[in-house]
Amino acid sequence: MTASMDYDVLVVGGGIAGLQTALDLADRDRKVLIVEKEASIGGKMIALSKVFPTMDCASCITTPRMSSVAHHDNIDVWAYSEVDSLVPADGGFNVTITRKATYVDEGDCIGCRLCEYACPVEVPHEFEGNMGSRRAVYIPFGTAIPQVAVLNADECIFCGKCEKVCPTDAIKFDQLPRTETLHFDAAVLATGYQTTPVEAKAEYHGEASNVLSGLDMERLLSPSGPYGRVLRPSDGKIPDRVAYVQCAGSRDETLGVPYCSRVCCMYAIKQAMLLSGALPLADITIYYMDIRTFGKGYEQFYQTARAMGIEFVKAKVARIEEQPDGDLQLRIERIEGDGSVDEPLHDLVVLSVGMQPGTDPRSFVGVDLDTDGFIAPADPKLDTTRTNIPGLFATGTAIGPKDIVDSVVEASAAAAKVEAYLAVSVGAKARKAEPLVSVREMGPEELAAAGALEEAHHGR
Repeated sequence: MTASMDYDVLVVGGGIAGLQTALDLADRDRKVLIVEKEASIGGKMIALSKVFPTMDCASCITTPRMSSVAHHDNIDVWAYSEVDSLVPADGGFNVTITRKATYVDEGDCIGCRLCEYACPVEVPHEFEGNMGSRRAVYIPFGTAIPQVAVLNADECIFCGKCEKVCPTDAIKFDQLPRTETLHFDAAVLATGYQTTPVEAKAEYHGEASNVLSGLDMERLLSPSGPYGRVLRPSDGKIPDRVAYVQCAGSRDETLGVPYCSRVCCMYAIKQAMLLSGALPLADITIYYMDIRTFGKGYEQFYQTARAMGIEFVKAKVARIEEQPDGDLQLRIERIEGDGSVDEPLHDLVVLSVGMQPGTDPRSFVGVDLDTDGFIAPADPKLDTTRTNIPGLFATGTAIGPKDIVDSVVEASAAAAKVEAYLAVSVGAKARKAEPLVSVREMGPEELAAAGALEEAHHGR
């Protein structure tokens, strides 16, 4: 997608919060540009299997919004692009954006994937948690938007096979990054989050093949996942003893993440319920310090999981050790009861890693951050989406950990705040720019119209 309009608002980030903000503004006839650093919009949500507590298909919720954005007359999407600087100027912002080289002409590519099928290079697929593979030239995933191939020059062996099979001559090995500077009246930061790396806590042996993050398990549970069913990555075994370790990347000062990430308990419970359906004979255990079910229907969701036979053990996990056969031995200290120490064996361990800030916005704009590194609202109680910079707003997990429901609601709130800001600031600029017209300069018809308006006003 190429620039086709003068924009009113920049939205940085194409996850669920950024998409909702853009759609709300575009429906108000604002011209919006979404800048997304990945090769497709959709964010983290498009990789999920289902959402809690309704167990609705995550892709079924996300892809319609992605499609609406792609086809909206008031929205353009620049994927595989990054904001370099966002500088207040002329009552708005001058923004410099780098559109990274994909080595594929965006206008010519028709998404046929013939280049991908012809490529002989296979590498681990990041979207699948490195459990699946992709080619050096590839479309990010089946429902990606835009449906345009990306060629990774660091992985390409330049054999030319992709170029030969491309029916539109879209492969451009000489393509260079492009930098463009645009002006916007307002901007919204929807830069999302990243998860705590599974390797962050050495005691949990995150480098073991059968120690996964919560997002990795989402891909295993997804019908479009790397294996098509739940298998153990190291040897393809169907696991029958699965453990979840809660607070593996949150509430831990040794990792620099002292806060609760809010969603970890709920997504672990959701995945455990899905695993119980996919692997009816498997023993599923959740080791936790506290269960936090803070939203509507969340406590009932937790109680349903207990009734299904999922075991909840209140204990601290001290370490995880990989055995020669790929199994994992946990050393746990029970918090309830006699405080005994046990060493249970599991086939597969999922670390319920937490949320950390995504892109650091200070790399391109001087916005205030809170003590945890998230964007600090100007008024945390009354106006959570407004930042310390006039005309700059934020939403979703860029502000702090939250679930999908809260992210979508907050995105609409940000859009409403932006609309109110534009109505005042841009309207004031327009009024200031308009020349004053005296009564003497009015013609007979204009004077008559003005008189009619005056009479109507007094008549009310």
